[in-house]
Amino acid sequence: MTRQEISDEVWAVMEPLMPTVTGRSRPWTDHRLAIEGMAWKYRTGAPWRDVPERFGKWNSIYKRFNRWAGDGTWQKLLTEVQKQADAAGEIDWVVSIDSTIARVHQHARPSPRTQGAVPNHKNPWSEPPDHGIGRSRGGLTTKLHLVCDGRGRPLSMMITAGNINDTTMMSAVLENIRVPRDGKGRPRTRPDRVLADKGYPSRANRAWLRDRRIAATIPERDDQIAHRRKKPGRPIAFGDKQKERYKGRNVVERCFNRLKQWRGIAMRSDKLARNYRAAVSLAAALIWIKTDLR
Repeated sequence: MTRQEISDEVWAVMEPLMPTVTGRSRPWTDHRLAIEGMAWKYRTGAPWRDVPERFGKWNSIYKRFNRWAGDGTWQKLLTEVQKQADAAGEIDWVVSIDSTIARVHQHARPSPRTQGAVPNHKNPWSEPPDHGIGRSRGGLTTKLHLVCDGRGRPLSMMITAGNINDTTMMSAVLENIRVPRDGKGRPRTRPDRVLADKGYPSRANRAWLRDRRIAATIPERDDQIAHRRKKPGRPIAFGDKQKERYKGRNVVERCFNRLKQWRGIAMRSDKLARNYRAAVSLAAALIWIKTDLR
């Protein structure tokens, strides 16, 4: 017996959402078995060549994963399970935002050329020229910026180099929220409230949230408080009610903990940010499905 990520209940939700055979000379092998092999690879952090034969040929599993990472299948899967949760009224729109660092394995170190890069600033899922790898205090690292709902389930994410500041990414990650309606109507893109730590309280971020009528619970840094004492200005309200709300921000930390139970996410070994992001999307979709099945 082996530990499974794709149980019968989980597969009943995933199966209707998976790609069908179109334009292929040969039919797909079992999707469920292949996805279980992909989950095994990222859960253990093993190389693709070490995927056990019981899941099928490792090369076929890798090609399928890579193909679906390129055509957006994993993002479509995540969006669809979010849509189903929204239709059931199960999304808590008091969201939390934060980021986490992942060390880059030597197998994922970028080449001197921008091989495979498709820069597109309007599409957060395109392959960046730096492949989402940068040098910070911990060496070569990549950073996962993530927004989760009040139940700790990922709503939006972006991959950047590890040396990118959290403050500069807040608006981009929040703008990437897009949960379709079940039926007619525009996708929902704005949460009711954003909870964030002291890495995000810039004037630009607060103004951006105010313009969109999104409530914020973000404490000020000590240097910002000291600056106001020298040059008096309007204080940021952060009383007992805000402090009580702020306690809910820990859901994003718990979300990171669940994602990083997969060793292939805790340490990045993918050369392309696209593939690393696809692995996070697969793990995130499973978090949504398993949470809804409880």
